[in-house]
Amino acid sequence: MAILLEVDMGFPDRIERTVQIAAPPDKVWAALTTAEGLSAWFGDDAAIDLHPGGPARMRFANGFTNHLRVERVEEPTVFGFTWQIYGLPDNDPRRTYVEFTLEPIDAGTRLTVVETGFAQLPDGTHRTEYDAHIQGWTSELSELIDFLDAA
Repeated sequence: MAILLEVDMGFPDRIERTVQIAAPPDKVWAALTTAEGLSAWFGDDAAIDLHPGGPARMRFANGFTNHLRVERVEEPTVFGFTWQIYGLPDNDPRRTYVEFTLEPIDAGTRLTVVETGFAQLPDGTHRTEYDAHIQGWTSELSELIDFLDAA
């Protein structure tokens, strides 16, 4: 599986990743939009109410629990959510927006992930979080591919 890297460094508000996955879109969709799927590759424990405005939660190994809000559901091609920014107080209203777009291809699925909203962060948080998410998406998408390859 090849991971194509696209990062627009001129405007540090957007991270974009595209991967080709040797699994059909319905399996990728389930991995992205169900508690069972998300728990298998993205967090240690997840819950999701899959409709626009629905709450979701992901707990990670470091103990951090991230509260999400489902923003967009266009099965089986687009799933989007907003989530908390690590290091900001729980009641801080700033969130980044993550959108997954699935496209069927001969070899399976082309998945594009775009995360935006970093420009709203304070100077002391912006670069740290932006860099962490660049590394994070590379790691998480590799875990998604491994999970789907094993399924």
